[in-house]
Amino acid sequence: MESDWWLELENTYTSRIKQRKQLYTDHGEAVLQALPGTELACKELMEMALQFLCARYPHYFRLDASDRVFHNDILQTETDLVNTPPLHVLLENIPEDFAIMLRDDTTGLYTFRAGIICSALGWNVSSKIGLPLHEIHAPIPDYREKMQFSMDRSVVARSPWPAASFYPTKKKEKNANYVCSYFAKTPTDKPIQRGSWGLEIDQPLYMPPGHPHEVHRSTQASDLALSRCHLRVDWQTLRRLPLSGSVVFNFKALFTPVSDLRAEPYIPGLLAKILGEGKSSLMQYKNTWHVEHVVRPALATWHREQVARGLVPERWEPHTLEESPWYPGWERRWRENQGF
Repeated sequence: MESDWWLELENTYTSRIKQRKQLYTDHGEAVLQALPGTELACKELMEMALQFLCARYPHYFRLDASDRVFHNDILQTETDLVNTPPLHVLLENIPEDFAIMLRDDTTGLYTFRAGIICSALGWNVSSKIGLPLHEIHAPIPDYREKMQFSMDRSVVARSPWPAASFYPTKKKEKNANYVCSYFAKTPTDKPIQRGSWGLEIDQPLYMPPGHPHEVHRSTQASDLALSRCHLRVDWQTLRRLPLSGSVVFNFKALFTPVSDLRAEPYIPGLLAKILGEGKSSLMQYKNTWHVEHVVRPALATWHREQVARGLVPERWEPHTLEESPWYPGWERRWRENQGF
């Protein structure tokens, strides 16, 4: 992860904050919860996020240290940090989802203990709170076979962390060996990022099990307009907090009209190949079928256009770009769509 871009403010900032606050008003603990024992982690995360905003966007955010008030000049709000719960401070100022994982002293596994989740598809805070990582990710294809062991497994390692963070294999003494998991070995100065993508009708931000929008995924509507189809990317970050030792996932959903891909060299051909040849279990999980009858023909047309215009070599075999995720001309388009 490029540290300067941990929390990026899009041009949708104001409308997203309003939408997320309304989701909490409507759904309460289904989108925001903090279990007992998470107080330090929540406060640490809040302080880190606010410090980042003040340093990264000093034109818009400032912190009054004398009375501990956070000033948001975009929204024209002031937040009392002494009397406002940390997760509520985040909800009212940062359009990101946060999930705080803490180590269970009994099992050694990291479990979901606190968070704000406003942009989940098929789940919400209420359905996952208190669960370990492998149960949260149970629906994901290949997770158990390819990832669960490395994420949850215990290994004997010489720990750089305080002994209290690990199971001691012998008496707590200097340089003793301790049993730790992948998360326990995650350093505080090496956050990582990834993107998870899908295709959606319109822009469904919050879609828990049973949400009315799910009906769109069960059929290929003959009257579906291409203008309603969007590429959804959940940009995800994983980092460890230094004081509480908690592991924090944060992510947000970004929606791009599929029609915008027409101006992005190589992308239509690449996406068309993935939709046509992607692993069946993974594509079923992504649930793109409900829009493919509209999207795939458009992608094929745009790819041919790009070849005809010389933007893509005629014999190019679609593959992940060497400078992924960048495509030729990305920076100009990116700057045109900047927020703050």
